[in-house]
Amino acid sequence: MAVSAAAALLDELMGRNRNDGPNAQKKPVHWEDPEFCKYFMVKFCPHDLFVNTRADLGACPKVHCEEAKTQYNEASSRSKMQYEDEFVSFATSLLNDVDRRIEKGKQRLELMNKTETPVSHSNSQSQKNQEQIKLLSEKINGLVQEAEQMGTRGHVEEAQGLMKLCDQLKEERDTLRKQNESIHWSQTYELAAAQEKQMEVCEVCGAFLIVGDAQSRIDDHLMGKQHMGYARLKNAVNEIQEQRKKYVEEREKQREEERKKRMDRTRSNSKDVDRHSRDANNDKRSKSSRDRSRHRNNRKSERHERERRRSRSRSDRRSSNSHRHRGHNGNSRRDH
Repeated sequence: MAVSAAAALLDELMGRNRNDGPNAQKKPVHWEDPEFCKYFMVKFCPHDLFVNTRADLGACPKVHCEEAKTQYNEASSRSKMQYEDEFVSFATSLLNDVDRRIEKGKQRLELMNKTETPVSHSNSQSQKNQEQIKLLSEKINGLVQEAEQMGTRGHVEEAQGLMKLCDQLKEERDTLRKQNESIHWSQTYELAAAQEKQMEVCEVCGAFLIVGDAQSRIDDHLMGKQHMGYARLKNAVNEIQEQRKKYVEEREKQREEERKKRMDRTRSNSKDVDRHSRDANNDKRSKSSRDRSRHRNNRKSERHERERRRSRSRSDRRSSNSHRHRGHNGNSRRDH
């Protein structure tokens, strides 16, 4: 983890192509590359919120690239959902941790209220810890500057070794800070108890507060890294969840409109089919009626033709009989 964090820091300081030669082709930036920090692209990196506090997460092992973040913001919403889900999952785990700390703080207050609190004599220890913390911070800052110089000169391994030593010193410094915070809480509670003041637990970061304390101390707490960091995490999670809810509602509305359009088209097509069917039936009936009428006319014409032929035949027979009768009468007169 320390080596990867040091490499990520060097990437941010010197660029991700720091080990390439002068003639090497630079690798194009793409926001889906696994080397880039997903949390930084979605909103912000939680590792940057609690630096040098009791909740310090250490250096982020991934690269924070503004160009990749710009590409991410321009990408489609559907392709970014997985990154948002991972951010929400990690942020929620941190918020769950502070919720458990808040609950333990309330239980501790309840227990301390039931028992008599002895007077603490830990001021000297707190002062010693503070001096040691100051010395460690100076060493860490010096090592970081030296690591940056080494990285600029191209001595990557030496720079990574210095960053690893920085991480060890940071762990020692964090241990001393936690001791001082514990001493501070005890002293604060003892002071409040001596002054007959009540204490409470901050519902955002879990810190112990004196009820009715001076406004300047309250403002200092509200502007502190831990309080602002956890408040920012909670706001970011709520914002993403609200956007996701709005997105789902819009998608559902679009699907409902599409279903309605499909139903309207189906009904319209059904009406067209019915109309075409009626028109076809009407055409069939009209054609059938025309066929029957034509058939009747044909039969009528045939009857007329037959009657005309019969009439002609009878007329021809009568004419023939008349000729034969006139011929017979003439012959009879000649015989006489």
